[in-house]
Amino acid sequence: MKRTTAVLLLLALGVGAGATLQAMPAFARKYQMSCKVCHAPFPRLKPYGEEFAANGFVLKDKEAPRYYADTGDEKVSLIRNLPVALRVEAFASLNHEHGRMLDISTPYLIKLLSGGEILRNVSYYFYFFFSERGKVAGLEDAFLMFNGVLGDLDVIVGQFQVSDPLFKGELRLTYESYAIYKAKPGLSGIDLTYDRGIMLTYGLKGGTDLTLEVVNGSGIGDSEANPHGNFDADKYKNVMARVSQDLGASLRVGAFGYLGKERGPTGQVNELWLAGADATVALGKLELNLQYVERRDDNPSFLFQAAEVATRGAFAELVYLPRGDDSPWYGAGIFNWIDSDREDLRYAAASLHGGWMLRRNFRLVAEATYAFKSDKGEYPRFGVGLVTAF
Repeated sequence: MKRTTAVLLLLALGVGAGATLQAMPAFARKYQMSCKVCHAPFPRLKPYGEEFAANGFVLKDKEAPRYYADTGDEKVSLIRNLPVALRVEAFASLNHEHGRMLDISTPYLIKLLSGGEILRNVSYYFYFFFSERGKVAGLEDAFLMFNGVLGDLDVIVGQFQVSDPLFKGELRLTYESYAIYKAKPGLSGIDLTYDRGIMLTYGLKGGTDLTLEVVNGSGIGDSEANPHGNFDADKYKNVMARVSQDLGASLRVGAFGYLGKERGPTGQVNELWLAGADATVALGKLELNLQYVERRDDNPSFLFQAAEVATRGAFAELVYLPRGDDSPWYGAGIFNWIDSDREDLRYAAASLHGGWMLRRNFRLVAEATYAFKSDKGEYPRFGVGLVTAF
């Protein structure tokens, strides 16, 4: 029995690696470079990788001379070889939240990814879920990027995570997510995950970055347009603004504010705001990411007599790379905390995650999570698995 239990515990740790990637092996193929140039480990981005993404997935000093097909018409821009990549994840898990059930989750996730420059200073990126938890889930990230519209102003139009300028959930190493980004009280449809809209980013000298987002506020849970062809569920648009500042080579701090308004099924309106602060601290072989968010909704259940709900949350994420880019293994940990007037939103959990790099683009993973507080009670979760992209 003890041996069986030990095996089950090991199997379950891999649940932790699920939700990851904006890593694109197609870019490594295009430029004939190792994944570690941009990632450590994939899909986590290094500063060079962040710069590459911000440039519209282009290395200005190493652009492929035959990237576009020669059609004889200078007004035509056709990518010679469409950049495509696949990501596959497979897991086995022991989830006490669901009756101590051992589950072999293979395949857990299959993504088709593509991205690149379609003409000078105009790029695209998207990924399609062929399979997410056993079903075709469709598109999540899907956007066009216009670089250098006015000096250092970049414009992104399409579908993205509202929280991308804070911490990109698709780049984290752990299966355990950034919980406060997903918190929605009552019947509210607004959170800091996927939405459709416009994002403006501008970099100032001295390490200051400014971001402005205008989004529908409807999310993408019901991704189909209504009979009138509209994706937005009401007439309102929501706005988020953010500023971040580099303080030397080892510290970045930031703050953001979000104002939103939504009409519910009863016809009543919920007005809300979110505000938060964050920081990233580089400590040699360690990186520490911190986020705090306050949220206030004046009527998230869309009642005829409004009932305000206060919600707040935070997370702390630590990543350890013993040999930097060349680390054959890594460790990560995350602690999530949410407190709210709504009991079903209250949450506290800690996760430990480890990974072994068989190749730059192939890693074995293990993760253990313990939920101290949740709407499902107190429980552990364990898993092991593999993550690869090619």
